[in-house]
Amino acid sequence: MKALEWLGDSLRILNQTKLPVTIIYRDATTYEEVAEAIEKMEVRGAPAIGAAAAYGYALGAIRYTGDRIGLQEHMNEVKERLTKTRPTAVNLFWALRRMEDRLRDLYEVEDLDEIRKALVAEAESIAEDDRRVNHLIGEQGNPIVPEEANILTHCNAGALATVEYGTALGVIRAAYQAGKKIRVYADETRPFLQGARLTTFELMKENIPVTLIADNMAGYLMQQGKIDLVIVGADRIAANGDTANKIGTYSIAVLAHAHGIPFYIAAPTSTIDLKVASGQEIPIEERNPQELRELFGVQTAPAEVPVYNPAFDVTPAKYITGIITEKGIVSSPFSVNLLKIMVRS
Repeated sequence: MKALEWLGDSLRILNQTKLPVTIIYRDATTYEEVAEAIEKMEVRGAPAIGAAAAYGYALGAIRYTGDRIGLQEHMNEVKERLTKTRPTAVNLFWALRRMEDRLRDLYEVEDLDEIRKALVAEAESIAEDDRRVNHLIGEQGNPIVPEEANILTHCNAGALATVEYGTALGVIRAAYQAGKKIRVYADETRPFLQGARLTTFELMKENIPVTLIADNMAGYLMQQGKIDLVIVGADRIAANGDTANKIGTYSIAVLAHAHGIPFYIAAPTSTIDLKVASGQEIPIEERNPQELRELFGVQTAPAEVPVYNPAFDVTPAKYITGIITEKGIVSSPFSVNLLKIMVRS
């Protein structure tokens, strides 16, 4: 199953809010539909959001019916709408900047169809880059996985969060394919249950041993010596190594540190944001309170109870053993080594 698939003049999106019970697709034909799918978390995961936004930008040009003179203003509106969908995942902004740069390169081109084809090609290039990069992340991360290991992961950083293969789960896939004896413990990941619904779903389909646990069980498993390694994804990595990921990641990092367990981030270099000095500058999305007051439409808390529902938290660099990228594994001092890896060809 693919999270995203380009159909020539529309973007097929696997509605991940319905998994694993029901498989439903949305064929988005406009950039507004793509934006809505991102906001509703039908498509989620930083790399997948970036690719979806790129295709949404291309759809904005495909559906445009005006003349060449008005195209730039229209595309500015398209970009503005897409940038407002999810504020934390930097891949969204990275992909849209790349699309905007490509349009800027076409400044002297008058033929709108030629422009449309070029933008679609750029979006497909972004998607193809993600496929290639994820496999490289798996290759780079495989050596840090022991021949026998129990690995804890949080949220879903697999094929469903990317265009293909995955980041944290890409490392796990590579280790499994290398013949290593691994078992994955997947946090359920409250309140949206990406670990329970998506990570277990992916791993079971590939016969990779996986056990589901509630988020508040991770510390106990570490205390029992049942966790050898933690690997998670990322939505934005600051210049000093502080990393934003799904809410609950920070707690796991602190627990891993207390128990002397290696804690790794797996993410493409496109998730590194050198413009952000530290995690304190990363915008944190706050989502609909109903996600905590109910579960799949069933009320689980008083209807009027005040809710605080941040979608992400920030793990300080001091708790991170290394950041696995397609160019290699970055270790401390992150403020120096992240810059080095970003300029590495």
